[in-house]
Amino acid sequence: MRMPPFNPYFAVVIGVFAVSTSAILVKLADGAPASIIANYRLLFAVLIMSPIVLLYYRHEFKKIQKKDWILAIFAGVFLAFHFILWFESLNYTSVASSVVLVTLQPIFAFLGTYIFFRERFTAGAVISMVIALFGSVIISWGDLQISGIALFGDILALLGSMMVTAYFLIGQNMRRRLSLMTYTFIVYGISSITLIIYNASLGYSFVGYPANYWWIFILLAIIPTFLGHTMFNWALKWLSTSTISMAIVFEPIGASLLAYIILNEVVTWSQWLGGTIVLFGLFLFIMSTTKKRKVTISHKK
Repeated sequence: MRMPPFNPYFAVVIGVFAVSTSAILVKLADGAPASIIANYRLLFAVLIMSPIVLLYYRHEFKKIQKKDWILAIFAGVFLAFHFILWFESLNYTSVASSVVLVTLQPIFAFLGTYIFFRERFTAGAVISMVIALFGSVIISWGDLQISGIALFGDILALLGSMMVTAYFLIGQNMRRRLSLMTYTFIVYGISSITLIIYNASLGYSFVGYPANYWWIFILLAIIPTFLGHTMFNWALKWLSTSTISMAIVFEPIGASLLAYIILNEVVTWSQWLGGTIVLFGLFLFIMSTTKKRKVTISHKK
């Protein structure tokens, strides 16, 4: 595999900062159904990408195999329901709680990469994953409430975490054969279609929202989608699903800070402490997987 044009870990850092804005933007448009917000986020992303894809990448569609189309459909559906579940969770629980539970996906990614890709992890990688997840729990400890409404939101966020893990696992397989632009355009398009069908079946209106909501929909398409998920998709060609998932543990930190600045949600001592632990755990994980990857490449030579 040829070397990437720039460090994929740097791309992941940009992606994490970008996706940290997602929960805040969704909260600012809380008058619209969660699935409508998700629908326009992906639909606008597809519309923005369309001219570039039609001009420079349309020839790649002829090379896509039936297997890739099937995988793309599954990836798109999983991504659509990730957004539905996660955005809906923000109506019932706090930004910190929702984002932290969504970023528990390394647990599912760990199991998924072991079962489907036979990927092995060193003891250091496992320990660092536990440390990072422990930090995530501390971030939300003071914000989680044992109540019916909050518990429902927590469950939705956890289910959203499962959905996005499946999306990344499929993406890791597809990105080795498809270009970033072609892959994201197809998957976002399928997600948009899935969400249109979902919203139409529930009778949700596609119009009639305040002007500022439409700006939020566009910002969701540009910042967390292009600068967030697209960066992750690009990095999947060089990094494992588990590495991407562990990096996303950064998201609660960024989201909590933005929630404090924009939504006046107080950042507690537990969030600061948990953030420090998450960063430490993530650093150990990346160091461990980088060392392992170097050994593997050296052995192949």
